[in-house]
This record gives sequence, structure tokens and C-alpha cells, in this order.
Amino acid sequence: MTNALSERAVPLPDELRPWIARVGALRLDAMPKEPFVHLPDADTKVVVRVEGSGRRSILVVGPRVRATYHAGKPLVSCVEVRLAPGTTLPLLGVPAVDLVGRAVSLGDLPDRKARQLADELRWLDPDPERTVERLAEVLPARLTAVADSSRTELVRAGVDAMSIRTGHLPGPVPDVARELAVSERQLRNLFAEGVGLSPKHYARINRVRAVLAHATELSWAQLATATGYYDQSHMTSDFRALMGVPPRSYFTGRLPAAMPCQSVRRG
Repeated sequence: MTNALSERAVPLPDELRPWIARVGALRLDAMPKEPFVHLPDADTKVVVRVEGSGRRSILVVGPRVRATYHAGKPLVSCVEVRLAPGTTLPLLGVPAVDLVGRAVSLGDLPDRKARQLADELRWLDPDPERTVERLAEVLPARLTAVADSSRTELVRAGVDAMSIRTGHLPGPVPDVARELAVSERQLRNLFAEGVGLSPKHYARINRVRAVLAHATELSWAQLATATGYYDQSHMTSDFRALMGVPPRSYFTGRLPAAMPCQSVRRG
């Protein structure tokens, strides 16, 4: 992202924490001179935004398997609601795998739950605190009534097992399946429904994002070890596959050519 874009996290009330991973307020006050970099991202997001033209929209943005680079586009403000793993199906009525690589109008999704949520958010200004308040009013009772808690817990345990954190690196998929007492096929199905990606691809995205987060703290070789790669060359290869350029090029600003901003696809 460019330095013209500001972002801040909005505190979440306790009643939203089981369902919402994060709410962020983004604002762009000037036409960016550099490309927007949309990083690989395993989350599904509901986005309330107002563009520079004054056009309002409520979008669902699915998981993004590779980075994309886009020319700047005027944007006034945006509230981004990141859904927790396992929330997409009970909230929007579609499995996360159906949204991979897509950005669609919330109201165009086929399930009535998505249309109801669109109606409840439609007239909100993109004010993050008000958006959080409204979500706290409408989501908990609705989601508790339709969510399969045991399935959601399995999805989140799988995501935790395939994520990098202090003192923990993702294990092989068969080992994770055994730890959760499910088959590998069941684990893949849980990830497809609740995350949108295979466990292996989720782990790749999580690992590359860890490289992005800690690249200024360690040498390349140290970073490869810390993020669970066999060696630096494997890290470079995986980074290039997901980001389009090797790490050195990315961090020195030698990025792929920016594409024009794409129109939102209808459901």
C-alpha cells in the first residue's frame, strides 16, 4: 500500500470476537503515486466504502491467493471487516471457497442472509465505530442460531495449527489431521468451507506474510529458518510464486507493472 493510505484498527466488543477477526478503518486523502499492493490474504472481508466519486458500496472480498498490483484510484474512506475462520457460511450463506479471488456486491450473493446484512449496513456511513456498533447489534444472535459450533471449532483449530506464531511452525497436513482426529479429506473440506483454501495453501500465504512482517528484523537466511523454510532458496521461490517478484525486488520497490483497478464483479 502507499503512504497516502492510513489505517487504524477499531476495538471489538466481546460479543463480536467469536465472529470477527478485525475491523480496520482505511482512508486515502491523496491520489497515490505508487501502486496499491494487495497482498495474498486468506481472510474473507466485508467492506463498506465510499469512493472519491461519492459512490457507496458494500462488498464481499474473498481470499486472495496471490499478490496483485494496481494503479491508484481515488477513495475517500473504507471500513474493512475481516471475518473469523468458519464465519463465512453462517453469515453469508456461501462457503468461503466460492469467494476465492472475487469481489462482489454483498447484496448480490444468493442467500437471503447476505441480502439482510446488506440491508442492515446499506445506509451506514463508513464510520468504523458505528459499523462495529451495528454489527454487535445484529450478528451474535443470528450467527449463534445457525453456526455449527463443533465444525467452527475444528476449522479454527486447523487454522491455528497451520499458522506461524512464536514457538510454533505449521506441521505436515497429515500430522495436523491426526491431531484433530479427522481424515485429511475432512480437513481439506473444513478449510474449503471455512477458509476457502487448502490447508497447504493457507500455510503458504501465512508463511509469506510472516516474511513480509519480519523482513527488516532478520537476514534472509535467518528469516527462512524462522518461518519454517528448508533454506533461503525455497523461501525466495515461494515468495516469488505468491508475490510475483523475489523478496529483494519487492523490498527495493522493483514491483510488477500495475494493472488498472478492476470493476466489482456482480454475484
